[in-house]
Amino acid sequence: MRPCRHLAVFVLAAAALLLAAGVPAARAQEETDHEEEFSYVRGSENGPEHWGAIKGEWSACGTGRMQSPIDLSHARVSLVRSLGYLNHSYRAAEASIVNRGHDIMVRFDGDAGSLVINGTAYHLKQLHWHSPSEHTLNGRRYDMELHMVHQSAEGKAAVIGVLYEVGDHDAFLHRLEPFLERIANVRDREERLGVLDPRGARGRASVYYRYMGSLTTPPCTEGVIWTIVRRVRTASKYQLELLREAVHDDMEKNARPLQELNDRDVSVFRPLPRKHY
Repeated sequence: MRPCRHLAVFVLAAAALLLAAGVPAARAQEETDHEEEFSYVRGSENGPEHWGAIKGEWSACGTGRMQSPIDLSHARVSLVRSLGYLNHSYRAAEASIVNRGHDIMVRFDGDAGSLVINGTAYHLKQLHWHSPSEHTLNGRRYDMELHMVHQSAEGKAAVIGVLYEVGDHDAFLHRLEPFLERIANVRDREERLGVLDPRGARGRASVYYRYMGSLTTPPCTEGVIWTIVRRVRTASKYQLELLREAVHDDMEKNARPLQELNDRDVSVFRPLPRKHY
């Protein structure tokens, strides 16, 4: 190879590294495209315990001190009513649904509204599901967990997590069923959903947990504001199976193991009880 070609290859490689380093946390979760490079199978060469060693830019997966998910234990949670009700203004917007190989993602192509935390607006970018749940409540793992991924103008991420258990069908997922049936077994398949209202995914529960954590897939970027809704929703077994069909056969599950809390604060917001006269 000629010296000039060596230089060209070096420049291209350096540019790729700079681009990767500049990807904001929420965008990194939206564009995770590493399903062949990492696995959820414990003990495998690219399993969760090895994610941090696979790539230099994934090192936080192994060395980070604020990793997600965690167990939300009542013994470690502090009641903080000053957090207030979740301040969001979602709206119906054009959306697409994508089989990413490691999960199903609903991506909003239009303005789906935002969530405001401490005066900062975090705009809703996408939804995706993990099965079983990644976060646990007092050690209990649920059947599925929805992540609503938001991004601020500065590229910071805030994620709302919603837990599900098998039971009655979920109306929001029912709207997606025809599309899920078409893409469930086809990796990288994308379908237009038309206009979708994310308020059906969020629900109306007011009690929630709040802590600082990370993305739960590589590169495991930290600085993510997590909000886990306390009320557990239900989804039918069929809906759960449709979402699981996106996961590679050798994984079956797409939930990262629990991470150490490492003295982080975990808060819970609960409204004052109504007075009865």
